[in-house]
Amino acid sequence: MEESLYIYGKNAVTEALEAGDREFNRILISDNSRSDEKLERIKSLAKSLGIVFQFVNKEKLNQISENAHHQGVVAQISPIKYEKLEDFIEKNSGELTSVIIADGIEDSHNLGAIIRSAVCAGVKGIVIPSRRGVLINSTVEKTSAGAINKISVIKANSLVNAVQILKKSNYWAIASDHHAEDNYFDIDYTDMNFALIMGAEHSGISKSLLNLADFKVKIPMLTNFNSLNVSNATAIILFESVRQKLNFDKKRGRTNG
Repeated sequence: MEESLYIYGKNAVTEALEAGDREFNRILISDNSRSDEKLERIKSLAKSLGIVFQFVNKEKLNQISENAHHQGVVAQISPIKYEKLEDFIEKNSGELTSVIIADGIEDSHNLGAIIRSAVCAGVKGIVIPSRRGVLINSTVEKTSAGAINKISVIKANSLVNAVQILKKSNYWAIASDHHAEDNYFDIDYTDMNFALIMGAEHSGISKSLLNLADFKVKIPMLTNFNSLNVSNATAIILFESVRQKLNFDKKRGRTNG
């Protein structure tokens, strides 16, 4: 993790919260810090702004701040501005839109690669959880090769709620699950808004999200070595949707011609 993405000290964190012009990923507070007026102010502001704060040991804060005088408080700042899901839906209404639901992706390189593939495939947004999984950091930004600036990034306190909102807004939920009966190319992507749910590297998609899926699809394997990287799996499914849409447009052009 890069030092440029962190601010520390009670005054610095409080001023950044009050200014309201920075995107906070989370605030880390020493689990043995004595409660005082400044610390209570930080927690109150974080709660009112919907910013996650966590209690961690002092050694973790020392490591992040490189033993600077952090006063028991370190805030992780995002290099990008997150977008609200409702604003994303409204902005893209009236046109076919796809979005990625990243369910607990833990590796920054994987998330960056997913974003890069998503932008190339015409995906308009990616939803990431605020508590479980990696948030946007400079490693994600670098791995995306600039694609992070061409996609809406939505941070959600609940991915279940996010998928429910998308479904009510005429999106179909598609979950990638190696236990599924349907193959990823069995789905017709050409004429629908869809939210593609991709699971964490080791644990996969949570049961609550699987239960919300309208379609469950798998990528068939020729061997029993079922160890496809999540960013590769995402690209495979997304570019099947691209292939279908290009073929559909080509056939429609012939018909209109």
